[in-house]
Amino acid sequence: MALFWTLVLSAAVLGTAMTIVAYLTWIERKVAARFHNRVGPYYVGWPHGWLQPLADVAKLIIKEDLRPRRADALLYELAPVLVVVPALFGFALLPLGPGLAVLDHPYSLLLFLAVSSLALLGIFAAGWGSHNAYALLSSLRSVAVAVSYEIPLILALLAPAILFGTFRLDGMVQHQAAALPFFFAPVVGQLSFLIFLISMLAEANKSPLDVVEAESELIAGYGTEYSGMKFALFYAGEYAHTLALCGLGATVFFGGYLGPAFLPGALWLVLKSLALFVLVLWIRWSFLRVRIDQVLRLNWRFLFPLALANLLLAAFLAVRS
Repeated sequence: MALFWTLVLSAAVLGTAMTIVAYLTWIERKVAARFHNRVGPYYVGWPHGWLQPLADVAKLIIKEDLRPRRADALLYELAPVLVVVPALFGFALLPLGPGLAVLDHPYSLLLFLAVSSLALLGIFAAGWGSHNAYALLSSLRSVAVAVSYEIPLILALLAPAILFGTFRLDGMVQHQAAALPFFFAPVVGQLSFLIFLISMLAEANKSPLDVVEAESELIAGYGTEYSGMKFALFYAGEYAHTLALCGLGATVFFGGYLGPAFLPGALWLVLKSLALFVLVLWIRWSFLRVRIDQVLRLNWRFLFPLALANLLLAAFLAVRS
């Protein structure tokens, strides 16, 4: 019986997550349009373009599926799956209520970070398997940026783990129920969130740190040789990964499912995650892209030392308490 309800919860979480991911493209277009004093999607699902994501999916389904003649067939076909699956796995670890998660693991924070990083294998497989110099260069950039920014990302998340004394995401939320959200912890809360936000921009391939698909020199990056639904899977994986990271940030820094009782906890988590997603879009459409050397310099000269100092401060506060 427990297995049955786990499967039901898994299907509900996966279906909801994929629906939200599909409409994230609509949200981004609308937000970008407002920033640029435009209208955005309008006619497909008049008057606000509500059906535009469905039209995009229908278009991609009927597009011809091509594969380069000299591509590695196994890596080429497997790469989109390796990108999407780790991104979707993160939603299984996010608590939707007290003790309510598809996978309530005692080390769910570490498991989230470990599995989400596996998407790099899919990106590298796409670049290598496509037999395309632009795609390969893009995948190499992706590995360099991800390896660099995952370090401050993990260090930023270790700070609340040390102060809460747990790696369990639901435990972190319950600690925040007895006090303010971790973001409001003096100094260490704001620093941890700032480091997390900047690292998330690099991990999610968002401007100004989106050097993996810099159109000026890499065309469409590792997805250059992909078409149809395989190309759509890369986009779905990218948006799912961004939303999962926003859900993680909402859980660790803003209390996750906690909120006034007039809305269910799961809805509070969704609203907080979407608010963080809009913040990511605000940054994306406000700043120009920087070069790959500037991206790496930002991490190793500024973000990494700041994350280490913040972690030491969190450890000091934990010892004092």
